[in-house]
Amino acid sequence: MSTRRLYIAAYDVRSPKRLARALNILRDYATGGQKSVFECFLTPAEHRELCRRIQGLLSDKDRFFILPHGSRRKPRALGRGRIAKEPDYFYLK
Repeated sequence: MSTRRLYIAAYDVRSPKRLARALNILRDYATGGQKSVFECFLTPAEHRELCRRIQGLLSDKDRFFILPHGSRRKPRALGRGRIAKEPDYFYLK
């Protein structure tokens, strides 16, 4: 069984069409993320596949980074999240 490793993947894509395609590719591998930065727990085979798929998409003006997370410690989050307040009703048109 292959061991998964945590990677941080980020991209900067100039074309809106390629940007949407890059987002869809990253969502196939990501466990979480925000805007254009994602956490991906990947096996070596998944890492190669992700890089191959992204490489086929990008132009020479775009950028893609995938960095292994070097720490074996559990990630820490700073700050305090708020629970979203849902209204008691919704308007439907």
